[in-house]
Amino acid sequence: MNKTELIEAIVKEAGLKKKDAEAALAATIGAIENALANGEKVQLVGFGTFETKTRAAREGRNPKTGETIKIAASKYPAFSAGKAFKDKVN
Repeated sequence: MNKTELIEAIVKEAGLKKKDAEAALAATIGAIENALANGEKVQLVGFGTFETKTRAAREGRNPKTGETIKIAASKYPAFSAGKAFKDKVN
């Protein structure tokens, strides 16, 4: 399912106009992105949790030259599915 198909599903399920469903989806994604950028966790009970995690600094290798390089620490977004969501998928 892509974004357009998700918007169509929202229109069908919630009975919204397409424009309103598109705005609601954009606002939801934007709110989650902003919360994660501010270091906050977003918990949706029954669905799951969006949070940021940290990768430690490490050494890597350039595959072309074999040279050792340092890779800086970084943050990345992560999602953990809730129990109800896992149960529905299974």
